[in-house]
Amino acid sequence: MRPLVFDVVRIGATALLGLFAGGLVFTVLAPSLRSLPGAAYVRYWQALNADYGRAMPVLLLTCLALLLVTCVMSYSRGGPLLWLSVLASALVVATIVLTLAKLDPLNRLADSWNPDQLPDGWADARTQWWNLHLARTAMATAAFLVLLAVQILTAARPGR
Repeated sequence: MRPLVFDVVRIGATALLGLFAGGLVFTVLAPSLRSLPGAAYVRYWQALNADYGRAMPVLLLTCLALLLVTCVMSYSRGGPLLWLSVLASALVVATIVLTLAKLDPLNRLADSWNPDQLPDGWADARTQWWNLHLARTAMATAAFLVLLAVQILTAARPGR
């Protein structure tokens, strides 16, 4: 029974992290967003903040909880399964810290703007957000790839 629970928890964490990382990657793959005129871009940013602000904390915190359970359950297995699970967890924690410390303040700032009367320096805030978003996307995608490696290793190890 325990291997089944381990599989379900690990696969759940991988799926949730894949959804999160995929959402981040989609934003990176939409370069037309950065070329929107100021008012349109800020309206987009504010709408994105509303949607992501509701969904992403639940998604990412549930993923982190499942990852921590995965780490605990991987302890007895040791070796690469444990260390890769710990690495994925650390990358998710770093993603959360970056989001809370740097990206959320920029999102709150953008939410306070009137799109029809943008403040001076709004474009600098957008550039800073994009650069931080790229770093967050890289960390979340790396964590997802690490979890995929855990999936492959687990499937390749009989008796897990």
